[in-house]
Amino acid sequence: MEAQLSEQQIDNEEIEGLDLNDASWGDYPIDDLLIRNENRTIHDVIRRIHQGNYVMDPDFQRDFIWPEDKQSKLIESVIMRIPLPVFYMAEDDKGRMVVVDGLQRLSTFKQFVGDNLKLQLPGRDELDGKKFSDLSSKLQNRIEDCNLIFYIIDSKAPERACLDIFERVNSGEPLTRQQMRNCLFMGPATLFLKDEAQTEVFLKATGRSLNRKTMRDKEFVNRFCAFRLLGLDKYRGDMDVFLAEGLRQMNRMEESELSRLSVEFRRSLVNNFRLFDKHAFRKHGPGQVGRSVLNASLWDVMSTGLSQYPEHIVEKYAKLLRQAMYRLLEDEEFNAAITYGTNDTRRVKYRFEMVRKNLEGVLGAHTD
Repeated sequence: MEAQLSEQQIDNEEIEGLDLNDASWGDYPIDDLLIRNENRTIHDVIRRIHQGNYVMDPDFQRDFIWPEDKQSKLIESVIMRIPLPVFYMAEDDKGRMVVVDGLQRLSTFKQFVGDNLKLQLPGRDELDGKKFSDLSSKLQNRIEDCNLIFYIIDSKAPERACLDIFERVNSGEPLTRQQMRNCLFMGPATLFLKDEAQTEVFLKATGRSLNRKTMRDKEFVNRFCAFRLLGLDKYRGDMDVFLAEGLRQMNRMEESELSRLSVEFRRSLVNNFRLFDKHAFRKHGPGQVGRSVLNASLWDVMSTGLSQYPEHIVEKYAKLLRQAMYRLLEDEEFNAAITYGTNDTRRVKYRFEMVRKNLEGVLGAHTD
């Protein structure tokens, strides 16, 4: 197995075969965005956090990193009645509110009212060094009664609209689409992605080339699951919607069904690595030494394609399978289908069909 790449190397490694959506806001009917606003006091918000109605720790959120002096300035602003920026939340299908923008501020309020923060405000003797319990009743009430403005993305809003809204409003480090999906569909599905992306067989088959921080690794697992579970007939040209629907279906599946899906996925990784070693899911030819970048479209067709074939069968016909795939990679039309406009419905179906024919041509009916 290759040496593990550094985080910087992974951050800089290009992924081929991804087609980013560039739809404009004009694509959304105005009334379908379903965004409402609500006013809530700090006291009410903290109560809801403790009740589990506000999700404060989705996987995509960064750790709580505000220094105490910045937290103190926020509390000072509340006491001085300085208007605060609005908060953005997304309602999940269970009615919980997931924090999209404002996690640091809400965490600060929770910390301070819970008496876990001592203010650092030199120059304000009446506040410096004080915890919430040290303040007068007047100032405690002023903090707890402070009104916060929330903009809430309804759970019925189209997935693409939610993702585009997330991109626009998040004031911190920009989120990736997979981080946003991970937020909207938390449950058995996202736990599955997390577990599978950490296995040694996944890391080996992908050459440890996928960035964990941006959840690119989980995105690749998501792609396998969506194509394996939904099939090509459900794909309509919008990868965001397709991947979201895959997660939604996984959240409805029984544990035993997810276990079978895991078996298929890991078997596919073993099969692909056995055939192509460090070149798995990458464009290459026979005898190639240096490896090229991971190709997401090649991942889709090869990960799903070899998930149904027993390992001993793939090993038995390994030489013929490699020859068939090398011929396919030399085909100009197939190469274009895994390189350009890769979300196009026709190209998606073409590359899946070509890989299916090649695998069946070698392996016949040896599926499980």
